[in-house]
Amino acid sequence: MEQSTSSMPNFRNLGVLLRALVLIHLGVLIYVLVTINHWGEWSNKLTEASLWVEPVLLISLAGLALFSTPLQRINYRHAITAVLIWVLLVSWGISAIFDNILPMEQKGMPFRFELVSMSVALLLLLHYQLWIRALSPRLAEARLIALQARIRPHFFFNSLNAVLSLIRSQPKLAEKLLENLSDLFRVAMGSETGLSTMAREVELAQGYLEIEKVRLGERLHVEWHIDKMPAQASIPPLILQPLLENAIYHGIEPNIEPGTIQLNVFRVRDEVHIDIRNPLLNHIPLRRGNGMALDNVRERLLLYYDAEANVSINSGNDYYQIHITLPYREL
Repeated sequence: MEQSTSSMPNFRNLGVLLRALVLIHLGVLIYVLVTINHWGEWSNKLTEASLWVEPVLLISLAGLALFSTPLQRINYRHAITAVLIWVLLVSWGISAIFDNILPMEQKGMPFRFELVSMSVALLLLLHYQLWIRALSPRLAEARLIALQARIRPHFFFNSLNAVLSLIRSQPKLAEKLLENLSDLFRVAMGSETGLSTMAREVELAQGYLEIEKVRLGERLHVEWHIDKMPAQASIPPLILQPLLENAIYHGIEPNIEPGTIQLNVFRVRDEVHIDIRNPLLNHIPLRRGNGMALDNVRERLLLYYDAEANVSINSGNDYYQIHITLPYREL
């Protein structure tokens, strides 16, 4: 999820948790390799180190995940203090429980284990802060690429021509299409910043497809399966529109026969699923495309949700389907 450079990471994010686990275990392995005198000791040394590290790591991460939302809302310095105090309490509790098996060389240094745990936690927070700052320019670049990928020039000109053809015969419909077009470009130009809601994205998608319906007529049919849609689920803006545009470009425009695009949005436990399916005819070669829209969607989902989001493609003899999985979070 998009964050400022002065906020806590989301400790419920799978990517954040995986980084913590990987970095801590890598540190333990390096510590073991540095401190052993010969290779025969590494197994016992690793077991001893894991006995101390694992309980502190797992309990600390569980507590941080539980209170992730409050930590992101409070002042950053206060949040850091809260995290360090929590790690101190956890490591002190583990030290008190395992005091009878504490290595003799550590008994002369009170709170050594607690201080090491807090130092590691501080280094991890620094790592996440640098990582968030590194993402900021990438997000800005992704928004620029999205602007170039979302709405093809031919769609803009075709839409204007469609509106012009309706001004005299159907002025109300022409006015509605102009409003839909205005909404699309308002979002594309960045007037609506931050995350959007699923209901808003579906609304924009419906407006876009209404414009294309006027241009393509009976060749375009749309099936909406949104009765189980989580309306308030958060999602990056204009994720659906470029994928629907690709579906029309590759599945409807090359074919003179009518085709159906299916959009299915539903929630399963803590995940939001989006399916977009369009027809694909074997005797009509797939039109060349630069793939920029799909690549941009993948990158933006990665930047916002890390490892928790996924985009997969499934194709058969007569269909092409994109499946998106997002973590469910209300805006």
